[in-house]
Amino acid sequence: MKRRDFITLLGGAVAWPFAARAQQADRMRRIGVLMALSDGAEGRSRFVAFREALKELGWSEGRNILFDLRWGSGDPDTIRLHATELAAQAPDVILANSAPAALAMREATRTVPVVFLQVADPVGAGIVPSLARPGGNLTGLTSFEPQMAGKWLELLKEIAPRVTRVALVQNPAHPTWGEFNRQIGSIASSFGVRVTPAGVRDLRELDHAIQEFAREPDGGMIVLPDAFTSTHAAPLIALAERFRLPAVYPIRMFAVGGGLMAYGNDPLYAFRRAASYVDRVLKGAKPAELPVEAADKFDLVVNLKTAKALGLDVPLPLLMRINEAIE
Repeated sequence: MKRRDFITLLGGAVAWPFAARAQQADRMRRIGVLMALSDGAEGRSRFVAFREALKELGWSEGRNILFDLRWGSGDPDTIRLHATELAAQAPDVILANSAPAALAMREATRTVPVVFLQVADPVGAGIVPSLARPGGNLTGLTSFEPQMAGKWLELLKEIAPRVTRVALVQNPAHPTWGEFNRQIGSIASSFGVRVTPAGVRDLRELDHAIQEFAREPDGGMIVLPDAFTSTHAAPLIALAERFRLPAVYPIRMFAVGGGLMAYGNDPLYAFRRAASYVDRVLKGAKPAELPVEAADKFDLVVNLKTAKALGLDVPLPLLMRINEAIE
């Protein structure tokens, strides 16, 4: 073999691994997204926050990632169907929004990496065995701890001290609300209130439950976070207004939409944080080795116009703790 041919062959052999690695790094990745919400402004804003955060990390739609976006519309059967379909396509990673979506993905696949978010109690729900060591193909971010139920009750009594009866509006099929109910039940008497779980699965049940609850005076509501309650935020707020029920909600969008008060973590912030987990998975990290991240940032939002309409004066100590006042 001539010396020139040998050098050319050697150079090609040396260059090939580098070219292969570059091709591997630039290959198109597929990301499944299972949103428990319906396809509307709120759900879209959360997906956009996730997509933009990924872009800041170097992942651009159409260049090196493709999305398969599915909407559950708060319906358990639809969520499970989409989970099965996404798992069958075996994308590089799946983002699952809410406990029902995360559980559906856990049932659908034990191999495809799944990053969940807006899950209140992933250990209690059976999604992961441990926050520090998830151990399987799922990891992600929590949204609330069960102790948050006590904080919601405290805030309700602070802004509406006359409340002696509280409807705890929730989806009874949700996998984590049992502990929330126990937490709030254990402290209710210390606040001088009687708590009534109001399980609602559809708009008919919601309307009936609130109407029945409002037959007696001095009532208030605490709305637990769920794909159903978020999807039907407008009817919930309208019922609270109709029956003049002071209410505490778990997400800012309720207060923006006319609800009295919201206390919880920012969904847009959570979706941006979830992007960092998806980024790590795409770069080779295993969900089993990524600890579940607990929510550590909560915002208090009060709609002052609604408070005035209900005849409520926001006490100064509460007013000083507000992160956002809507007038």
